[in-house]
Formats: sequence, structure tokens, C-alpha cells
Amino acid sequence: MSSIIDDVTAGPAGAHIGAFFDVDGTLVDGFTAVAHAGHRIRRRQARIGEVLGVIEAATRYRLGRMEFERLIVRAAGYLKGDSLAELEVLGSELFARRIQSRMFPQMREVVAAHQRRGHTVAISTSALTIHVDSVAKSLGIEHVLSNHFEVDEHGRLTGQIRKPIIWGARKAEAVARFSERQGVDLAHSYFYADGEEDLPAMRLVGNPRPVNPRRALAVIAAEAGWPVLRVSTRLPSGRPGDAPGAAPAS
Repeated sequence: MSSIIDDVTAGPAGAHIGAFFDVDGTLVDGFTAVAHAGHRIRRRQARIGEVLGVIEAATRYRLGRMEFERLIVRAAGYLKGDSLAELEVLGSELFARRIQSRMFPQMREVVAAHQRRGHTVAISTSALTIHVDSVAKSLGIEHVLSNHFEVDEHGRLTGQIRKPIIWGARKAEAVARFSERQGVDLAHSYFYADGEEDLPAMRLVGNPRPVNPRRALAVIAAEAGWPVLRVSTRLPSGRPGDAPGAAPAS
């Protein structure tokens, strides 16, 4: 089977083709927010109640006992009163120190392939802007669809997330609205993601592309015959990964 990059190169060019990328688990190995949480713990800015609360909430979310909206709002509540401008600076610093090395080299090449074809490339993520803006800049991606902290008139966090919170079906709605504004033809566009929560968005496009799919998405990809990308941050030799190929869904 030809590689994903070959498929992109052989396909239609132009800004009417969209290429949407999730971040956590798709462009970056793991979760970008972990770098921020670790920073707060190392600086002793996080009290034991916050650490235990986030761990409990994350565990309940993974077990399906907490909705994502409640999880992200709970996490934002711990930052109430912080300066958004200062958090943005911190986000850039943490990207350079903690996140950049965890980006998948193969996915950089996929992004670049779409850019060479003149496609409208966008990040579409449930993460917060302070955690993903630097990822977008490093890849030369102009468009970012993500969650935002709500701030007061002084630029300080209120402890809430700006509504609507982008996740699941609402992420698909955000992609649809963006595509309508930009003149993107979703039937010929691409969506790259690793989790089943992105199925509503992946089903909007003609070219869904699971990346290291988690179990539920892998099953659906196999049933649908979607090409699956298997990527890593490093090869066993320690060298950056080679250009990705499309593996049969399995």
C-alpha cells in the first residue's frame, strides 16, 4: 500500500482541501497538559488537594464516569486568578523544554506534505491554547481550533472555560463551521486523530486517518477499512522516525 504522504501528494491540491490534526496522541506523544501539571508540582504551586483532585478526575474520565467538560473545568478552577499572558509565556517555555522532543517526526512530514499541496491545515483539539499554540507555530500551522480559558477584564482566569467546550460532537461542529467559513470541501478533506472521541469529526471528512488509534477507534477503523498510521517519537536506533506509511487497519 502506498504511503500516506504519497496519497496526499497524488491527491488534489488547493485550499479547498482541509487537513485537520488532533494534538495529544496524534502530533505529540502523550498529553501536552502534563508538562504544565508537572511544572506546578515541581514549583510546589499545586497543593496536595489539587494533585489528588486532578488524578481522581482523570481516572474517572478514563473509566467513563466523568464527562470531559467537567474534567477540563475542574482543572481550570485550580488556575483561577492566574494571568493568561503569563501562562502563555510559560506555555512557550514548556514547549521548548518538555513537549517539542515528544512530537512525532513522521507527523511533521505529514503536515508538511499537506502544506506543499496548498491545503488548509488546521489543528483541531480539545486541549487549551496555552498548551498547543507553540505546537502549531512549530509546524507552521496558522489555524487552531481549541479550547480557551475564560478571562476577566484584567486578563486573569475566572476558573471557567469559554463555551462551547470543544470535544466530541462539538469538535465536529467547530470543524464544520470553520470549513464553511474557509470554503473547505469536507468530502475531500482529512482528519488525523487517535481516539474514538474524534469519530464525529472523522466521519465528516472523506479521508479519516487514525494515528496510533486506541482500542475502540482501532476496531472501528478495521471495520471501515480506514488506513492507519503507526508512528513513534524515535526508532529503536534512537534516530528520528522514517516517513510514515499507511498500514492496513487491524
